[in-house]
Amino acid sequence: MEVREEQFIASLVDKDPELKKYYEEHQELERKLAEFQHKHHLSPDEEVEKKRLQKLKLSGKIKSWKFSEGTARLVRFNRSLNEEDRSRYFC
Repeated sequence: MEVREEQFIASLVDKDPELKKYYEEHQELERKLAEFQHKHHLSPDEEVEKKRLQKLKLSGKIKSWKFSEGTARLVRFNRSLNEEDRSRYFC
């Protein structure tokens, strides 16, 4: 994840429990994958587990990205509205 995207997502984590769940899962998967990086040779079972974790991490990354993209669009939309329109849309 790019630093800017990660900072944006981190800023939203406290505001949305679903995003917080994805973010925490992502951090945990990164920790588990880092354990495999320290090994010079992986057994076939470890290779399979590593691939499984990488796929889970990618899936969570996509979910977080979609969430943050939607939030960014909403923020841009909100900024584009004048005060009267905001009160109409966000009562």
